[in-house]
Amino acid sequence: MLLNCDMGESFGVWEMGVDEQLMPHIDLANIACGGHASDPNVMSRTLALAKQHAVTVGAHPSYADIAGFGRRSIPYQTDELTRLLLTQIGALDALCQFHELNLSYVKPHGALYNDMHKQPAIFEAVCKALTGLNKVPQLMVHATQCHGFISELAEKYQLSLIKEAFCDRRYLSDGSLQARSQTGAVLSTKEHILEQVDLLLTQQSLRCADDSLLEVEADTLCVHGDNQAAVKLVQAIKQQIQRSKKD
Repeated sequence: MLLNCDMGESFGVWEMGVDEQLMPHIDLANIACGGHASDPNVMSRTLALAKQHAVTVGAHPSYADIAGFGRRSIPYQTDELTRLLLTQIGALDALCQFHELNLSYVKPHGALYNDMHKQPAIFEAVCKALTGLNKVPQLMVHATQCHGFISELAEKYQLSLIKEAFCDRRYLSDGSLQARSQTGAVLSTKEHILEQVDLLLTQQSLRCADDSLLEVEADTLCVHGDNQAAVKLVQAIKQQIQRSKKD
Protein backbone atom coordinates (compact mmCIF):
# COMPACT_ATOMS: atom_id res chain seq x y z
CA MET A 1 0.00 0.00 0.00
CA LEU A 2 1.42 3.35 -1.08
CA LEU A 3 0.86 6.72 0.58
CA ASN A 4 -0.02 9.72 -1.58
CA CYS A 5 -0.14 13.33 -0.44
CA ASP A 6 -0.96 16.71 -2.00
CA MET A 7 2.21 18.76 -2.29
CA GLY A 8 3.50 22.06 -3.63
CA GLU A 9 0.37 24.02 -2.75
CA SER A 10 2.15 27.23 -1.80
CA PHE A 11 1.92 30.27 -4.08
CA GLY A 12 4.41 33.12 -4.26
CA VAL A 13 5.14 34.29 -0.70
CA TRP A 14 2.12 32.41 0.67
CA GLU A 15 3.13 29.08 2.16
CA MET A 16 0.96 26.05 2.79
CA GLY A 17 1.88 22.67 4.17
CA VAL A 18 5.03 21.16 5.62
CA ASP A 19 6.32 19.47 2.49
CA GLU A 20 9.93 19.15 3.60
CA GLN A 21 8.93 17.22 6.70
CA LEU A 22 6.34 15.04 4.95
CA MET A 23 8.16 14.08 1.77
CA PRO A 24 10.45 11.48 3.42
CA HIS A 25 7.40 9.52 4.62
CA ILE A 26 5.26 9.28 1.47
CA ASP A 27 5.49 7.33 -1.79
CA LEU A 28 3.53 9.50 -4.23
CA ALA A 29 3.55 13.31 -4.41
CA ASN A 30 0.51 14.96 -6.03
CA ILE A 31 2.08 18.25 -7.09
CA ALA A 32 -0.14 21.27 -7.72
CA CYS A 33 0.52 22.82 -11.12
CA GLY A 34 -1.08 26.24 -11.20
CA GLY A 35 -4.82 25.62 -11.26
CA HIS A 36 -5.63 25.93 -7.56
CA ALA A 37 -2.15 26.72 -6.20
CA SER A 38 1.58 26.72 -6.97
CA ASP A 39 3.77 28.56 -9.46
CA PRO A 40 6.93 27.62 -11.43
CA ASN A 41 9.24 28.22 -8.46
CA VAL A 42 7.11 26.19 -6.05
CA MET A 43 6.73 23.37 -8.57
CA SER A 44 10.48 23.26 -9.16
CA ARG A 45 11.32 23.22 -5.43
CA THR A 46 8.78 20.47 -4.80
CA LEU A 47 10.13 18.35 -7.64
CA ALA A 48 13.66 18.73 -6.31
CA LEU A 49 12.43 17.61 -2.88
CA ALA A 50 10.65 14.60 -4.39
CA LYS A 51 13.81 13.63 -6.28
CA GLN A 52 15.89 13.93 -3.10
CA HIS A 53 13.64 11.40 -1.33
CA ALA A 54 12.96 9.14 -4.36
CA VAL A 55 9.23 9.90 -4.29
CA THR A 56 7.12 9.19 -7.39
CA VAL A 57 5.75 12.36 -8.98
CA GLY A 58 2.20 13.03 -10.15
CA ALA A 59 0.41 16.13 -11.43
CA HIS A 60 -2.43 17.61 -9.36
CA PRO A 61 -4.39 19.83 -11.78
CA SER A 62 -7.71 21.53 -11.09
CA TYR A 63 -10.19 24.02 -12.39
CA ALA A 64 -8.60 27.47 -12.76
CA ASP A 65 -9.63 28.62 -9.30
CA ILE A 66 -6.76 29.93 -7.18
CA ALA A 67 -9.14 32.19 -5.24
CA GLY A 68 -11.31 29.23 -4.25
CA PHE A 69 -8.43 26.74 -3.96
CA GLY A 70 -10.03 24.61 -6.65
CA ARG A 71 -13.01 23.70 -4.51
CA ARG A 72 -15.64 25.34 -6.73
CA SER A 73 -17.14 23.65 -9.79
CA ILE A 74 -16.66 25.66 -12.97
CA PRO A 75 -18.80 24.79 -16.04
CA TYR A 76 -16.16 24.56 -18.76
CA GLN A 77 -16.87 23.25 -22.21
CA THR A 78 -15.25 19.81 -22.38
CA ASP A 79 -12.68 20.82 -25.01
CA GLU A 80 -11.78 23.89 -22.92
CA LEU A 81 -11.27 21.68 -19.87
CA THR A 82 -9.01 19.33 -21.82
CA ARG A 83 -6.84 22.25 -22.95
CA LEU A 84 -6.75 23.68 -19.42
CA LEU A 85 -5.55 20.35 -18.02
CA LEU A 86 -2.99 19.90 -20.79
CA THR A 87 -1.57 23.34 -19.95
CA GLN A 88 -1.19 22.53 -16.24
CA ILE A 89 0.06 18.95 -16.65
CA GLY A 90 2.35 19.97 -19.49
CA ALA A 91 3.97 22.67 -17.36
CA LEU A 92 4.76 20.20 -14.60
CA ASP A 93 5.91 17.62 -17.14
CA ALA A 94 8.38 20.14 -18.62
CA LEU A 95 9.79 20.85 -15.16
CA CYS A 96 9.99 17.10 -14.52
CA GLN A 97 12.19 16.77 -17.60
CA PHE A 98 14.35 19.63 -16.34
CA HIS A 99 14.83 17.77 -13.03
CA GLU A 100 15.32 14.43 -14.84
CA LEU A 101 12.15 12.98 -13.34
CA ASN A 102 9.22 11.09 -14.85
CA LEU A 103 5.63 12.28 -14.54
CA SER A 104 4.02 9.00 -13.53
CA TYR A 105 0.38 9.83 -12.91
CA VAL A 106 -2.29 12.51 -12.65
CA LYS A 107 -4.68 13.08 -9.75
CA PRO A 108 -7.25 15.84 -10.35
CA HIS A 109 -7.86 18.14 -7.39
CA GLY A 110 -10.90 19.29 -5.43
CA ALA A 111 -14.11 19.97 -7.31
CA LEU A 112 -12.67 18.57 -10.54
CA TYR A 113 -11.90 15.26 -8.79
CA ASN A 114 -15.44 15.07 -7.43
CA ASP A 115 -17.09 16.14 -10.69
CA MET A 116 -15.23 13.67 -12.89
CA HIS A 117 -16.62 10.76 -10.86
CA LYS A 118 -20.17 12.00 -11.41
CA GLN A 119 -20.17 13.33 -14.97
CA PRO A 120 -18.95 11.19 -17.90
CA ALA A 121 -18.21 14.24 -20.08
CA ILE A 122 -15.82 15.66 -17.49
CA PHE A 123 -14.11 12.32 -16.97
CA GLU A 124 -13.69 11.96 -20.73
CA ALA A 125 -12.18 15.45 -20.93
CA VAL A 126 -9.61 14.31 -18.36
CA CYS A 127 -8.93 11.14 -20.35
CA LYS A 128 -8.36 13.14 -23.53
CA ALA A 129 -5.89 15.40 -21.73
CA LEU A 130 -3.82 12.45 -20.51
CA THR A 131 -3.77 10.70 -23.87
CA GLY A 132 -2.71 13.99 -25.48
CA LEU A 133 0.66 13.84 -23.73
CA ASN A 134 3.74 12.27 -25.31
CA LYS A 135 3.96 9.72 -22.52
CA VAL A 136 0.55 8.80 -21.12
CA PRO A 137 0.53 8.82 -17.29
CA GLN A 138 -1.70 6.76 -15.01
CA LEU A 139 -4.87 8.32 -13.60
CA MET A 140 -5.70 8.26 -9.89
CA VAL A 141 -9.38 7.71 -9.10
CA HIS A 142 -11.65 7.08 -6.13
CA ALA A 143 -11.38 3.33 -5.39
CA THR A 144 -15.06 2.95 -4.52
CA GLN A 145 -16.30 4.81 -7.61
CA CYS A 146 -14.17 3.39 -10.43
CA HIS A 147 -16.91 1.22 -11.93
CA GLY A 148 -19.49 2.07 -14.63
CA PHE A 149 -18.46 4.83 -17.01
CA ILE A 150 -15.15 5.32 -15.17
CA SER A 151 -13.89 1.84 -16.05
CA GLU A 152 -15.48 1.94 -19.51
CA LEU A 153 -13.88 5.23 -20.53
CA ALA A 154 -10.54 4.29 -18.97
CA GLU A 155 -10.58 1.14 -21.09
CA LYS A 156 -11.62 3.12 -24.19
CA TYR A 157 -8.64 5.47 -23.78
CA GLN A 158 -6.34 2.65 -22.60
CA LEU A 159 -5.62 4.40 -19.32
CA SER A 160 -4.19 2.60 -16.33
CA LEU A 161 -5.96 3.52 -13.07
CA ILE A 162 -4.54 3.95 -9.59
CA LYS A 163 -7.29 3.37 -7.02
CA GLU A 164 -7.14 5.45 -3.85
CA ALA A 165 -8.90 5.43 -0.50
CA PHE A 166 -8.91 8.15 2.15
CA CYS A 167 -7.48 7.62 5.62
CA ASP A 168 -9.42 10.43 7.30
CA ARG A 169 -12.81 10.56 5.57
CA ARG A 170 -16.04 8.84 6.55
CA TYR A 171 -17.72 6.90 3.75
CA LEU A 172 -21.39 6.23 3.00
CA SER A 173 -22.53 2.70 2.18
CA ASP A 174 -22.77 3.55 -1.55
CA GLY A 175 -19.03 4.25 -1.60
CA SER A 176 -19.27 8.04 -1.69
CA LEU A 177 -17.72 10.32 0.91
CA GLN A 178 -19.92 11.79 3.60
CA ALA A 179 -20.40 15.52 3.02
CA ARG A 180 -17.95 17.64 5.00
CA SER A 181 -20.91 19.69 6.27
CA GLN A 182 -22.10 16.67 8.27
CA THR A 183 -20.77 15.85 11.73
CA GLY A 184 -18.18 13.08 11.66
CA ALA A 185 -17.41 13.37 7.94
CA VAL A 186 -13.73 13.96 8.71
CA LEU A 187 -12.01 11.61 11.15
CA SER A 188 -10.29 13.92 13.55
CA THR A 189 -8.52 11.64 16.02
CA LYS A 190 -5.38 9.58 15.46
CA GLU A 191 -7.10 6.54 16.96
CA HIS A 192 -10.03 6.61 14.50
CA ILE A 193 -7.78 7.23 11.49
CA LEU A 194 -5.46 4.35 12.38
CA GLU A 195 -8.49 2.10 12.91
CA GLN A 196 -9.66 2.89 9.39
CA VAL A 197 -6.18 2.28 7.98
CA ASP A 198 -6.01 -1.07 9.80
CA LEU A 199 -9.31 -2.20 8.24
CA LEU A 200 -8.14 -1.16 4.79
CA LEU A 201 -4.86 -3.04 5.21
CA THR A 202 -6.12 -6.22 6.86
CA GLN A 203 -9.66 -6.64 5.51
CA GLN A 204 -9.71 -4.47 2.36
CA SER A 205 -12.74 -2.72 3.79
CA LEU A 206 -13.80 0.23 5.93
CA ARG A 207 -16.64 1.02 8.30
CA CYS A 208 -19.28 3.39 6.93
CA ALA A 209 -21.30 6.08 8.66
CA ASP A 210 -24.19 3.61 9.15
CA ASP A 211 -21.75 1.11 10.74
CA SER A 212 -21.83 -1.24 7.73
CA LEU A 213 -18.64 -2.58 6.16
CA LEU A 214 -17.70 -1.53 2.63
CA GLU A 215 -15.24 -3.54 0.55
CA VAL A 216 -12.46 -1.38 -0.88
CA GLU A 217 -9.68 -2.48 -3.21
CA ALA A 218 -7.16 0.34 -3.03
CA ASP A 219 -3.64 0.76 -4.37
CA THR A 220 -2.88 3.88 -2.37
CA LEU A 221 -4.05 5.78 0.71
CA CYS A 222 -4.42 9.55 0.64
CA VAL A 223 -2.95 11.39 3.62
CA HIS A 224 -3.17 15.10 4.31
CA GLY A 225 -0.26 17.06 5.69
CA ASP A 226 -0.79 20.75 6.30
CA ASN A 227 0.41 20.96 9.91
CA GLN A 228 2.89 19.53 12.43
CA ALA A 229 0.40 17.04 13.88
CA ALA A 230 -0.13 15.61 10.40
CA VAL A 231 3.55 14.71 10.13
CA LYS A 232 3.41 12.48 13.20
CA LEU A 233 0.17 10.92 11.94
CA VAL A 234 1.66 10.12 8.54
CA GLN A 235 4.68 8.58 10.26
CA ALA A 236 2.34 6.38 12.31
CA ILE A 237 0.42 5.30 9.19
CA LYS A 238 3.66 4.46 7.41
CA GLN A 239 4.77 2.33 10.35
CA GLN A 240 1.40 0.59 10.33
CA ILE A 241 1.83 -0.29 6.64
CA GLN A 242 5.33 -1.61 7.25
CA ARG A 243 4.08 -3.81 10.11
CA SER A 244 1.31 -5.18 7.91
CA LYS A 245 3.88 -6.24 5.30
CA LYS A 246 5.78 -8.25 7.92
CA ASP A 247 2.59 -9.91 9.14
